[in-house]
Amino acid sequence: MNEMPDLNRVLDEITAGNVDAFRWIIRQYELPLRSYLCSQVYDLDVVDDLAQEVFIAAFRSLSSFERGQDFGRWLRGIARLKLQMYFRTTARRQNAMERFRMEVAALLEEELEHEAAEHRAAAIEALLRCISRLPDRLRRVVRAGLDGTKPAVLAQHLSTTVGAIYNLHYRANRLLRECIRKELADGC
Repeated sequence: MNEMPDLNRVLDEITAGNVDAFRWIIRQYELPLRSYLCSQVYDLDVVDDLAQEVFIAAFRSLSSFERGQDFGRWLRGIARLKLQMYFRTTARRQNAMERFRMEVAALLEEELEHEAAEHRAAAIEALLRCISRLPDRLRRVVRAGLDGTKPAVLAQHLSTTVGAIYNLHYRANRLLRECIRKELADGC
């Protein structure tokens, strides 16, 4: 299909003042232009916006198009410029947002650290209270775990099996979790 005679006719109509003739250009070149834009940008809303901007820019600068040249290539040149502007603007926005996040984090860091330290201190105090409430055998298992004592050594000291130590350890952890949850909930 030879599009040059049709394109030249449409360009003549547009030059004569029939701006509606530009619709033919949009219908002819929209799919290839969108395909090109989609190969660069994956957000279809952005592709729609960019395609519209390209066609508006093309309409405004039709007088700079040299007849006999590849119109699709000329449109892709405009699209490349629009893509460059889009990527620059997006990068600036992302950098500004990152700077904002960093500034907010810096402002809140001291307050967050203070809150975290208070929470850690409250949790440690609750843990110590809960450990003190455990039965002696479970308290010894927890203490041995904190000290790094091997389960086999602890099993010998308590005259039991390693499997029993694991069961005691599991039970102690479960009781401690429940106790700490209750302590911290009551403290709030």
